[in-house]
Amino acid sequence: MIDVEVVYATPEKQTLLTVRVPKKSTVSHAILESGMLAQFPKLNLDTLKVGIFSTICPLEREIKSGDRIEIYRPLQNDPKDARRQRAMKK
Repeated sequence: MIDVEVVYATPEKQTLLTVRVPKKSTVSHAILESGMLAQFPKLNLDTLKVGIFSTICPLEREIKSGDRIEIYRPLQNDPKDARRQRAMKK
Protein backbone atom coordinates (compact mmCIF):
# COMPACT_ATOMS: atom_id res chain seq x y z
CA MET A 1 0.00 0.00 0.00
CA ILE A 2 1.08 3.58 -0.69
CA ASP A 3 -0.11 6.97 0.57
CA VAL A 4 -0.94 9.82 -1.82
CA GLU A 5 -2.70 13.16 -1.50
CA VAL A 6 -5.71 14.21 -3.58
CA VAL A 7 -6.33 17.97 -3.74
CA TYR A 8 -9.19 20.08 -5.10
CA ALA A 9 -9.94 23.74 -4.48
CA THR A 10 -12.94 25.93 -5.13
CA PRO A 11 -12.83 29.71 -4.66
CA GLU A 12 -14.36 29.15 -1.20
CA LYS A 13 -12.61 26.02 0.04
CA GLN A 14 -9.51 23.87 -0.42
CA THR A 15 -9.73 20.15 0.27
CA LEU A 16 -6.68 17.92 0.73
CA LEU A 17 -7.23 14.23 1.48
CA THR A 18 -4.63 11.56 2.15
CA VAL A 19 -5.53 8.21 0.62
CA ARG A 20 -3.97 4.77 1.03
CA VAL A 21 -4.18 2.74 -2.19
CA PRO A 22 -2.50 -0.42 -3.49
CA LYS A 23 0.82 -0.13 -5.31
CA LYS A 24 0.45 0.29 -9.09
CA SER A 25 -2.83 2.22 -8.65
CA THR A 26 -3.74 4.92 -11.13
CA VAL A 27 -4.65 8.57 -10.69
CA SER A 28 -8.32 7.80 -11.34
CA HIS A 29 -8.32 5.00 -8.75
CA ALA A 30 -6.90 7.34 -6.10
CA ILE A 31 -9.49 10.02 -6.91
CA LEU A 32 -12.30 7.47 -6.64
CA GLU A 33 -10.93 6.11 -3.35
CA SER A 34 -10.58 9.62 -1.90
CA GLY A 35 -14.32 10.28 -2.01
CA MET A 36 -13.65 13.64 -3.66
CA LEU A 37 -16.28 13.00 -6.36
CA ALA A 38 -18.95 12.45 -3.68
CA GLN A 39 -17.86 15.57 -1.82
CA PHE A 40 -17.99 17.67 -5.01
CA PRO A 41 -20.83 16.24 -7.15
CA LYS A 42 -20.16 18.64 -10.04
CA LEU A 43 -16.83 16.90 -10.73
CA ASN A 44 -16.99 14.44 -13.61
CA LEU A 45 -14.20 11.88 -13.77
CA ASP A 46 -14.55 11.66 -17.56
CA THR A 47 -13.78 15.36 -18.09
CA LEU A 48 -11.33 16.13 -15.26
CA LYS A 49 -8.00 17.78 -15.91
CA VAL A 50 -5.53 16.43 -13.36
CA GLY A 51 -1.87 16.66 -12.56
CA ILE A 52 0.78 15.42 -10.18
CA PHE A 53 2.80 18.21 -8.55
CA SER A 54 1.57 20.77 -11.14
CA THR A 55 2.37 18.59 -14.15
CA ILE A 56 -0.69 17.58 -16.18
CA CYS A 57 -1.05 13.84 -16.59
CA PRO A 58 -3.61 11.29 -17.81
CA LEU A 59 -6.02 9.58 -15.41
CA GLU A 60 -4.40 6.24 -16.31
CA ARG A 61 -0.98 7.24 -15.00
CA GLU A 62 0.43 4.97 -12.32
CA ILE A 63 1.06 6.80 -9.06
CA LYS A 64 3.89 6.55 -6.55
CA SER A 65 3.97 6.94 -2.79
CA GLY A 66 3.91 10.60 -1.80
CA ASP A 67 2.38 11.88 -5.05
CA ARG A 68 0.09 14.91 -4.81
CA ILE A 69 -2.78 14.49 -7.27
CA GLU A 70 -4.30 17.85 -8.17
CA ILE A 71 -7.76 18.20 -9.70
CA TYR A 72 -7.94 21.37 -11.80
CA ARG A 73 -10.97 23.61 -12.34
CA PRO A 74 -11.60 24.99 -15.83
CA LEU A 75 -10.37 28.54 -16.43
CA GLN A 76 -13.11 31.16 -16.28
CA ASN A 77 -11.22 33.52 -18.60
CA ASP A 78 -8.78 32.76 -21.36
CA PRO A 79 -5.45 34.29 -20.22
CA LYS A 80 -4.67 35.53 -23.74
CA ASP A 81 -8.03 37.31 -24.00
CA ALA A 82 -7.60 38.86 -20.56
CA ARG A 83 -4.18 40.20 -21.53
CA ARG A 84 -5.55 41.64 -24.79
CA GLN A 85 -8.36 43.38 -22.91
CA ARG A 86 -5.90 44.90 -20.40
CA ALA A 87 -3.68 46.08 -23.26
CA MET A 88 -6.66 47.70 -25.04
CA LYS A 89 -7.52 49.67 -21.91
CA LYS A 90 -4.05 51.26 -21.85
